[in-house]
Amino acid sequence: MKHIFILLVLSSTFLASAQNVSRDTIIDDKILIEGDSIMFTLDDVMVLSKLKFDSTKEQRYYYWYWKKVNNAYPFAKLAAERLLQLNEQLKKIRSNSKRRKHIKKMQKFMEEEFTDKLKKMTRTEGRILIKLIHRQTGLTTFELIKEYRSGWKAFWYNTTASLFKLSLKSEYHPESKAIDFLIEDILQRSFLKGRLDRQKSRLAIDYLELVPKYKNIDIVEVINNRAK
Repeated sequence: MKHIFILLVLSSTFLASAQNVSRDTIIDDKILIEGDSIMFTLDDVMVLSKLKFDSTKEQRYYYWYWKKVNNAYPFAKLAAERLLQLNEQLKKIRSNSKRRKHIKKMQKFMEEEFTDKLKKMTRTEGRILIKLIHRQTGLTTFELIKEYRSGWKAFWYNTTASLFKLSLKSEYHPESKAIDFLIEDILQRSFLKGRLDRQKSRLAIDYLELVPKYKNIDIVEVINNRAK
């Protein structure tokens, strides 16, 4: 079941006066106007309920965490892009020694691209980042290290002491963890507002299906217990 709401408003006066209207065709989400040979696509629109807070404290907590998620997401998105790029390149390399050499080259590139900024991340942002890497790649940071040991191990363990203290096995489960749903809620709202560039998740997540489950979420409590 699609949880996308399409709003199509057509004036009855226009319909009555338009020529060849009976020859116009709607095909899935496209409208074909035969007489003018025009076809255009209707955009999907996700409608989210307006945020409501029970207290100023809850609002303050939400937007504090919103900032943390918005700071961490671009790095997870970029990591997913680099991983896809690396995988495509490795498919063309048959020699194991050349593959290892290429992974090390990618490691150096990522260190130059990420390291300084990652070192400035807070512990909370690092925790969110590890979860979002799982969301964007389908693999935990630990699994990425295991698969691309020569490149990723040094990157994660040697360049960021703060991230070293976090669990690199952390997974992203908004369907069962309230803190992960809160992250997903922030992402979806940030995507719609154009604050973040949407990148498809590698995990199967139906945000709108989860909304009713968490409608009474205690934001303050969830954020305070985020490390559990």
